Amino acid sequence: MNNLIKKRDIARLRGVLYSNIRRFFDSRGYLEVETPILSPDLIPEPTIDNFSTLFQNDFLGSRELYLLPSPEIYIKRLISEGFGSVYEISKCFRNNEQMGRQHSPEFTMLEYYTMAFSEKDSVSLTVDMLRETALPSARGASFLSSEPVVMTVRDAVLKYSGLDLDVLQDEDEFRAAAFGKLSIKIPSGEPWDDVFNRVFCTFVETAIPRDRLVFFTDYPAQINCLALRGEGDGSRYRRRWEVYAGGLELANCYAEETDPEVVRDYYRKEYDALLRSREGSGRVIPKSDAGFADIFSDFPSCSGVAMGLDRLLMLETGSSDINDVLLFPFSI
Repeated sequence: MNNLIKKRDIARLRGVLYSNIRRFFDSRGYLEVETPILSPDLIPEPTIDNFSTLFQNDFLGSRELYLLPSPEIYIKRLISEGFGSVYEISKCFRNNEQMGRQHSPEFTMLEYYTMAFSEKDSVSLTVDMLRETALPSARGASFLSSEPVVMTVRDAVLKYSGLDLDVLQDEDEFRAAAFGKLSIKIPSGEPWDDVFNRVFCTFVETAIPRDRLVFFTDYPAQINCLALRGEGDGSRYRRRWEVYAGGLELANCYAEETDPEVVRDYYRKEYDALLRSREGSGRVIPKSDAGFADIFSDFPSCSGVAMGLDRLLMLETGSSDINDVLLFPFSI
């Protein structure tokens, strides 16, 4: 097959997939929205590097703007205004990302927010969406036809590494256990969440079934994000899941935080962490809107999912390299 025919096939299949996704959400009463790609401020996320550009105008002056790593900051504003359940297919941008077969600094994301849904409700919704929108050639794929695996992060780490996160809440004890039982070399003073990521990537991601959807629920609360905490003993964990298929991380979901004080505190801590990690490095330090938390004064209970559509297209076409499903792969 020559390259032109291959590219036309990929373009056609992407179009079919997007049409199927739109039909799925439209038929369930979701509203498709279109939000900006350029923004004067971002949600502070120390683990995500950003692209910046400069707005220039002879009469209005200049201002730094940022390419969005996710449409979340704008979609949540619409939800606060009463838009109800919404979805968007958008271009997103993340700088300083690992390059390879699974990553591109410019990619396409599907985000959908469902009012009055918990994160557990969104597991079933996501399985239904993947099955009902699959390309005709992918409908017999094992990751779609097999029963999904749903397990807590704690159970997964215990099963595949032997470490019990309930017991290893202390940072020093966690580092010692990862080194003593798993022989992972841990830098002195490495924080709890980084130790967790080492254990999870090394022992869990490499061991999970590749022939079905695998949902990891209830992420450690030490990994800060805008997901609700559980209650009681469950407060050690956040109401969040990530789903893998074919060894690829495909999507993540939060039971969205609705308390403005919690969001305000999150912004302050994450922005401080962002400054500490980037000052003097030459990396982009985006502005953060301290007033963003105000939209949560009357924010509805909802669950939000973000899914990488390039990776989904990879899975459904049997591609092993993200560049195979991009008409113009990133190059430098």
